[in-house]
Amino acid sequence: MLRRPMLLAVGLATALAVYLPTASVAYARTFYWISHGSPADPVWTYFLAGAKQWEKDTGNTVNTSFHSGDVPSHQEAVRAAIAAKADGIVTSSPDPGSLVEVVKEAHDANIPIININTPDPSADFDAYVGGDLVAVGKGWAQYLVDGGLVKAGDFVWMPVEVPGATYGVQEEEGIASVFKPMGITWEVTEATLDQAEVISRMSDYLTANRQKVKAIIGLGDLVTGSIKRVFDQVGVKAGEIPVVGWGNSLDTTQEVLNGYVNAAQWQDPQATSYVALSLAAMAGSGIPPGFNVITGALYEEDKAQLYDDILSGKSK
Repeated sequence: MLRRPMLLAVGLATALAVYLPTASVAYARTFYWISHGSPADPVWTYFLAGAKQWEKDTGNTVNTSFHSGDVPSHQEAVRAAIAAKADGIVTSSPDPGSLVEVVKEAHDANIPIININTPDPSADFDAYVGGDLVAVGKGWAQYLVDGGLVKAGDFVWMPVEVPGATYGVQEEEGIASVFKPMGITWEVTEATLDQAEVISRMSDYLTANRQKVKAIIGLGDLVTGSIKRVFDQVGVKAGEIPVVGWGNSLDTTQEVLNGYVNAAQWQDPQATSYVALSLAAMAGSGIPPGFNVITGALYEEDKAQLYDDILSGKSK
């Protein structure tokens, strides 16, 4: 039942081999790491930690910024990096197609630009590091179907922080490919990027729709990591409603360990940033990547402690 999207091991090994930590670097370079996420979102603290670790290990400078889904602000950050003559840019994609022009501007300035976390094939990035979100969504839906947790005619609730954002759109596409032919229906609802508001909105929805919700798919880390608080507030017991979703936070690893979430998706957030910056440095040295690196694993209770240890800093 456990599924693991294939890691492109050759690409990963090549990337790390080029920019593994050394005693010194020939000269310090400046890279920009730009996120569409919120600094309050737990998963992005781990993406950021990977970027900071790479900065420490290599002696290069990494300028970081968060834009909380604000597309114009995100675009301006990329343009600012280009104007500053960055040695490389690593960025997520806030909305499909939103970075097409700025990616072109980066290339016109001979600056490599690597896409992380949320793929956008419409933009001509040099490489992508992260999960295949359509495959992730399909995997969640198939997990529920294969485990007999949902059946034809059931209704599934899918809370998401930002409706219309790339990650949720692509995940829903994969889910629909499984559910639609079976006649399983669903609804995506907005939870926002504020933790207190997430819990409030999710609790209100579940209170009003408890009888028809047969399963929950958390399309983002904040919503999946809020399941226990919501269940406790509404009076739903652990395991009473099947739940799958993202699992890049200690909240969710604990939910899996305690039966609130059946299975959660690990995204390798720290490694994603580290590898992406390595690829940017490699490309800046004249070695084009020529490959993407696909990360991630769907874990259940038997593997949850491993990821809990990683997120709490206990694993080496």
